Amino acid sequence: MKTLCGRGKSLPYGPGKLRRACGGGWSCRLLALLPRKCSVFRLFFAALLLGFASLLWLQLSCSGDVAREGRGAVAPNPLKPCPPESRASWAEDLSWGPHRLALLIPFRERFEELLAFVPHMHRFLSRKRIRHHIFVLNQVDHYRFNRASLINVGFLESGNDTDYIAMHDVDLLPHNEELDYSFPEAGPFHVASPELHPLYHYKTYVGGILLLTKQHYEMCNGMSNRFWGWGREDDEFYRRIKGAGLQLFRPSGIKTGYTTFQHLHDPAWRKRDQKRIAAQKQEQFKVDRDGGLNNVRYRIESRTALSVAGAPCTVLNILLDCDASKTPWCTFS
Repeated sequence: MKTLCGRGKSLPYGPGKLRRACGGGWSCRLLALLPRKCSVFRLFFAALLLGFASLLWLQLSCSGDVAREGRGAVAPNPLKPCPPESRASWAEDLSWGPHRLALLIPFRERFEELLAFVPHMHRFLSRKRIRHHIFVLNQVDHYRFNRASLINVGFLESGNDTDYIAMHDVDLLPHNEELDYSFPEAGPFHVASPELHPLYHYKTYVGGILLLTKQHYEMCNGMSNRFWGWGREDDEFYRRIKGAGLQLFRPSGIKTGYTTFQHLHDPAWRKRDQKRIAAQKQEQFKVDRDGGLNNVRYRIESRTALSVAGAPCTVLNILLDCDASKTPWCTFS
């Protein structure tokens, strides 16, 4: 019978059995190498060495995944995320191309979707070698949600290092690698076309995911700021595209149909604000010929750079302003 340090209680197994009893790992091998007679100090030092080695292993371990892609459920990963990819490679590798996309994500209180969206889109666009910057446009005021105004703000705040934008819903994840997110030089490119979107199939639909060059977005004067609550801003923007003389393009040759995208929205959990207040019901069908980029009213409360499972993004906390004399439906009161 072997003793651990030559005194005190004995362990009923030798070095071979000791390795089998604790799994045969490298920590067990160190224990087996301890001399039969050792001081308390030596035993303490060995335990300290084992603890340090374990911490070092955890520090060097990482995982790039944050969620399981299925029904929008987010599963935590016990390992820390890997560091983000270096953006220096974008400038050094000409295969990434000369253009850079500003991914504009209108957002309010949908953090479960955001945790899945940011790493998914970063990996998706990186595989396609598209330079990009993800902007989360977080509305933090007390007015009703205004998707169009948030996109206008994102356009104005996206900086000069991006030359085209994607108006992108946070609950829509592309799952077909053939989808084109490249620079839409010929005209606006509707990625989530009616033939592919899981819910909306009318031919004038331009919501979900729409790519435009910054020049083309300015030609449309952006989107109307009059749409508070859910819906109709996309339909009005379709008329702006046509009014600016731009041709709308859509994907071709995609054979995955309505399974092309994963839709994370749960209508039972995420209630949409579809109420129509005061004259809003009549006004929602009119073309706003005066408003857009030129008169969006807002203030940036904060700008924060974040990394979600190794995927970089910038969160803009945005305070929109409302002229109640023109759009009294911006609040419920």
